[in-house]
Amino acid sequence: MTASELILISIVIPTYNYGHLLPRALDSVLGQMANDVELIVVDDGSCDNTNEVLATYATRCPRLHAIHQANAGAAAARNRGIREAHGRYALLLDADDELLPNALDTLRSVVKIKPEAGMVLGAQLSVFPDGRERLRLASPVPVASPRELTRLYLLQKRISISHCCSLFRRDLLLQRPYPEQLRNGEDIPVFAYLLVSAPVATTDVPLAKIYKHADSLRHSRDKEEAYALSIVHEVFEHLPVECQSLRKRYAAQRYLSLFRAALNAGDRAQARRFYSKAIRLNPSQSLRWSYLSKALRMLFGG
Repeated sequence: MTASELILISIVIPTYNYGHLLPRALDSVLGQMANDVELIVVDDGSCDNTNEVLATYATRCPRLHAIHQANAGAAAARNRGIREAHGRYALLLDADDELLPNALDTLRSVVKIKPEAGMVLGAQLSVFPDGRERLRLASPVPVASPRELTRLYLLQKRISISHCCSLFRRDLLLQRPYPEQLRNGEDIPVFAYLLVSAPVATTDVPLAKIYKHADSLRHSRDKEEAYALSIVHEVFEHLPVECQSLRKRYAAQRYLSLFRAALNAGDRAQARRFYSKAIRLNPSQSLRWSYLSKALRMLFGG
């Protein structure tokens, strides 16, 4: 058996201009490295000191595999790392976050008990800019049909999936790569596919600290409608036939999100157009009071 065949978990860290934070992520992994773990960092065309940081760490950890590529976005960096990896499972750690001690031991125990799992969801500590921390437990995932799981994840938002505190079966990630034309929301199609493709295991042990940034709440409205429809297409492109009946409802939900964003930006003309499209796609969803009240205030100048 070769060394690569012994790898259970491949930790993939995509990074772009995070040289000042990358050591925190690397140290959190190196503190729990073992023979069944590999560490891959994909530098997505950084122009800061990331290269120097990686060179320094490579002298301390010869098993760190650093990949440098021209800037192509987080999705492309994740895909590259997944292709280069050897593990049965992949943990995708963002460069500005960190694993908690014993995270890998916890994941080993879970997959030993449930080796058929395609995904393991763990708890996380969310760290806010003011230093506050909040524990978020893993979402319970029922044994249900692909359609019901898709509904709970996309429409009801009852299932939460995040990088850093989740473990994914690598063969499934190779079957449904991250859509590289999307620069945000690219994880939604992948998570939806994983959810319906194999059983899900959960643990309430916190696996990672995930740092929240104030700028993460800002989203560009450039070509926002085309972008939202691209996400809808990517999500349903790889889902089973029984899930396709949810496509219109999910498209309506995306339009309702566009409606809210347009209202917040003071663009009432676009808000009216987006709300009209949402109603045509799914009247019952669009006429919920949380949306209807905003639409009425918009129409009557409230």
